Amino acid sequence: MMRAGARQYVVARPLYSEDSFNEEHKKVYRHHKTALDHVKQYFRCDAKRAKNAALSLLPIIGWMKIYRIKEWLLSDIVSGVSTGLVAVLQGLAYCLLASLPPWYGLFAAFFPIIPYFFLGTSRHISVGPFPVLCLMIGSVVTRLIPDEGPAANITGFSGLTVDEQRVLVASSVTFLVGIMQLAMGILQVGFVVMYLSDTLVSGFTTAAAIHILVSQLKFVLGLQVPGISGPLSLIYTLEIIFKKITSSNVCDIVISLVIMVTVFLVKELNDRYKSKLPVPIPIEVIMTVITCGVSYAFDFRTRYGIDVVGKIPLGYEPPVAPNLQVFQHTAMEAFPMAIVGFAVAFSVAKVYSIKHDYTIDGNQELIAFGVSNIFGASFKAFAASTTLSRSAVQESTGGKTQIAGLLSAVIVMIVTLAIGYLLEPLPKSVLGAVVIINLKGMLMQFNEIPYLWRRDRPDCVVWMVTCGAAILLGLDLGLAVSLGVELICVVLRVQFPRCSVLANIEGTEIYKDRKDYISINEPEGVKIFRIPSPIFFANMDFFRNKLVEALGFNPLRVLKKRNKALSRIRKLLKKGDLQWTSKGFLNTTNGSLVDPLEDSDNEELDKPIDFKDLPIRIDWNAELPANMVVPRVDIHSLVLDFAAVSFLDISGLKGLKTVRDSVSSYILEKLHKCCFFDEEVQPSMFFLTLHDAMLHILEKHPETTERKILTTVTVHHPSGNLRSRDKNVS
Repeated sequence: MMRAGARQYVVARPLYSEDSFNEEHKKVYRHHKTALDHVKQYFRCDAKRAKNAALSLLPIIGWMKIYRIKEWLLSDIVSGVSTGLVAVLQGLAYCLLASLPPWYGLFAAFFPIIPYFFLGTSRHISVGPFPVLCLMIGSVVTRLIPDEGPAANITGFSGLTVDEQRVLVASSVTFLVGIMQLAMGILQVGFVVMYLSDTLVSGFTTAAAIHILVSQLKFVLGLQVPGISGPLSLIYTLEIIFKKITSSNVCDIVISLVIMVTVFLVKELNDRYKSKLPVPIPIEVIMTVITCGVSYAFDFRTRYGIDVVGKIPLGYEPPVAPNLQVFQHTAMEAFPMAIVGFAVAFSVAKVYSIKHDYTIDGNQELIAFGVSNIFGASFKAFAASTTLSRSAVQESTGGKTQIAGLLSAVIVMIVTLAIGYLLEPLPKSVLGAVVIINLKGMLMQFNEIPYLWRRDRPDCVVWMVTCGAAILLGLDLGLAVSLGVELICVVLRVQFPRCSVLANIEGTEIYKDRKDYISINEPEGVKIFRIPSPIFFANMDFFRNKLVEALGFNPLRVLKKRNKALSRIRKLLKKGDLQWTSKGFLNTTNGSLVDPLEDSDNEELDKPIDFKDLPIRIDWNAELPANMVVPRVDIHSLVLDFAAVSFLDISGLKGLKTVRDSVSSYILEKLHKCCFFDEEVQPSMFFLTLHDAMLHILEKHPETTERKILTTVTVHHPSGNLRSRDKNVS
């Protein structure tokens, strides 16, 4: 029964095979561009393309034309000042992750913003240090210049202090990251970020948060712990910390706990009352100022032995060229840095672009970050991306465009040139505490594990393997392993798809998995098999096995037995030992029939059956002469639903040579191009829909079903109206 008030639609049309449909509806010829056509179009130049190229390369032109000075400027100023204060603190804090002197974080919070102001397509992200990138740079820095032991044999290190060597490594790696990002942007390969699924990014950033947490414990506890890089570095670091934990500085621990508790509580208040607060309370900045004052007043460094930021040189250092030998030693680490930095920035930018209704260009973002990192590295800054917390401050405080970002850079510049000395008494434990408390969002991603396990277990496996590999093997190797696992999961999903046997929903033209519904109609003698994935060399055997499983017998084995029996019948008829009568085959010998088939193994038993020289078509389900036994087959029609098959390769084409199916137009076109059809396999065997194929079968085998399958008959009335009624095929 149809539910009351349900809407209906009725379609009256002929039963279409692919041939009959194409005869009635002519296709439009479309010229497909060749590779040469695409190259010519890419290099074609006219006024319109030049204008579009300029707007694409300099997105600032686009948003400056629509800038509303009266409405947006004040908001951008407020946002720029707020973001700049946070950027100063995060620059100092995240620089510790990179194993560099803290003031170089101010360089990273200033120089990359300037190129991005002109080249970036996002109006809301705050460009600067990102903790995961800082940690990846720190692992490279400590590998080449360890805290204990000799530095790597690099010519450019001679005559430099340890800090200068580390700065040279960090800036050179950043320069190489920028080159890679710029090259990917020019080559228009921004789509590579699509291979980093949300699950992978979540697991990777969670592992990075754990690395960051462990790396900051030495500052929070006031311990001297050497930087360790490579696989199991986190385990070795924890081992050293636990051995030295009795030597912790109590004052550092107290300061860190006070900072973390206070910042946590105020951030919770910011989140709860964000709709009522004009701007979020900049608690990190407030606590930093208070701690600086208290540390200076009570001389924490001398009295309690607390490690402080120390002297911050005023002004900027002259530009420096990258070291080519560092390129050779760090190329393998630089590529994942380029991918991770872009992926995180693009993900955050996409969130705000959707919220504020404008578009961002992935390839242009690669160019923007590439130039930003190259420019920043020239002035001893390290790799830049963005952080969700700093970008959230820029957006939530009213930032409308990257003018807010430029003003935040001005605030950083003022600190660097004029008032940086005020931060000299700041304890490093404060910076460590600020870093740790800002990891809350990334660490809370552990809550995704139960959700993923319930919803999608392969995704859950990707998350756990990514997180575990990044924790144990390091972020660079962990990312490589996670990409491999994700690729394997995709391949396995395609190679082993969820095939199903479909059945008709009674009274409709709809076909669903027969296991999922009660009121279904599965006509006797008909099987509808669906494969929802591409068919190619890797899953052809799986597809064949699943098809045999659905049928309940092996068609090739049955065909061979039938051909063998047919060969015996032909020879017996030829010898006269067997005759055909109206009542069936008659044994003309007095004894039992002798099997004349001595060379059956030499015959081609897997070819289609030919009945041309026989007096009658044999009923294989009836009793056969000469005690021949051939398995009974109750299926006379097989429909293959390939509507979800996106492509076929040559192996798939060979495997389909002996089956009939309902396919998409793309697959049918591919079959024509590959000369798939012959005398045995005709295009007329392919149908537009499953229902067309089923109705065609019911016309040929009207006795095969006892239930109702919907067709539509249109009756013309004298009034000229059309009236439709259902016809039940039985």
